Amino acid sequence: MMMLHSTVTLLLAVAQLARAHADHSQVPLGAFVGTQAIPDSPTWVEKYGPQIDQPFSGPLSFSHLPYARCLEDVSMNFDIALLGMPFDTGVTYRPGARFGPYAIRSGSRRQREARGYTLSWGNNPYTLGYKVMDCGDVPVSPFDNALAVDQMEVAYSTLLARPVERTDSYLATYTSAFAKDGVEHPRIITMGGDHTIVLPILRALNKVYGPVSVIHFDAHLDTWPAYPGTSSEQSRVTHGTFFYLAHEEHLMSNTSVHAGIRCKLAGTGDIENDVQVGFQVITTDDIDTYGVDTIIKRIRKRVGDSPVYLSLDIDVVDPGLAPATGTPEAGGWTTREVKRIIRGLAGLNFVGADIVEVAPAYDHAEITGIAAADFVHDFLSMLLSEKPPQQKVFGIKDEL
Repeated sequence: MMMLHSTVTLLLAVAQLARAHADHSQVPLGAFVGTQAIPDSPTWVEKYGPQIDQPFSGPLSFSHLPYARCLEDVSMNFDIALLGMPFDTGVTYRPGARFGPYAIRSGSRRQREARGYTLSWGNNPYTLGYKVMDCGDVPVSPFDNALAVDQMEVAYSTLLARPVERTDSYLATYTSAFAKDGVEHPRIITMGGDHTIVLPILRALNKVYGPVSVIHFDAHLDTWPAYPGTSSEQSRVTHGTFFYLAHEEHLMSNTSVHAGIRCKLAGTGDIENDVQVGFQVITTDDIDTYGVDTIIKRIRKRVGDSPVYLSLDIDVVDPGLAPATGTPEAGGWTTREVKRIIRGLAGLNFVGADIVEVAPAYDHAEITGIAAADFVHDFLSMLLSEKPPQQKVFGIKDEL
């Protein structure tokens, strides 16, 4: 009897399914997909509108920007590209900066185009009429440093050669004047990676602009010759020697400047070598002696009207505020001080910028990744501003 009951139940189910195929009005919820309508079930767009990601959801791109594999998509043009270089096999102490691009993007998740306005800049860089893209990461080799350096140079040159999206801006007037071909080229903000990545970047920029001035935020000089005991040409290429190599290759002008230096040295000979490479030193302590405004004036006077590249090592910030870095040095500048200096540099002839040495394995609560992402946001306004912002008083008034 039980077997007969089960057979009848199965036959009734089959009959019901057949009637459902004949009459779509009786199809159970979820039986159809794609564009076929489900009764009494509005689509997402009909009920909630566009699929806008929350700060904590969606694909991981910088500030939820449009993302593309720009290196292979030749149709992708832009005014500013964000490019990751996950390279960290040139370090001399703690590795891990290969995860820097990921950490910076993750730190930017609360940022977005719709809420990009800041009181300090007085603008939203995403609403100034320029196309900003996240172009993903360069797939660098983790096994062969010579190959990796070449890959980074080729990648940077590939994006640098793209036409800009906007050709009627003031940016075209001054940067194209420095370019050897007289053409406006896009800017690239690079997310490292250890500081070695600047050598292939300067090689790529040299093809377009010739020697450039460098504004270098860092605790360390990075102008040392090869380390004693090295025995190969490739072993000369590290995150502490790349500026020395760039000087040898005539990639920089003799009007470059360090900001935030506080590392230990072998002696005054390191400074003498640094001068020969083309740098002037602003130490960490100078901010206490002279103040932020004087430091800004010194930097601007040093680089003048030359084409300028800005490189920011996150270790310029005190490790108490940005611990996630490979070679931390006590006594650094605050995040706020560095941000103020960056605002004061707007209007210089910037041809590109980077932030490097973010190593998230040593972070806590993403404080370094969040700070780095905020610096990148400042870079966008810096590159797109004709002059430093005028400070407006929104809080405490002068009479108080």
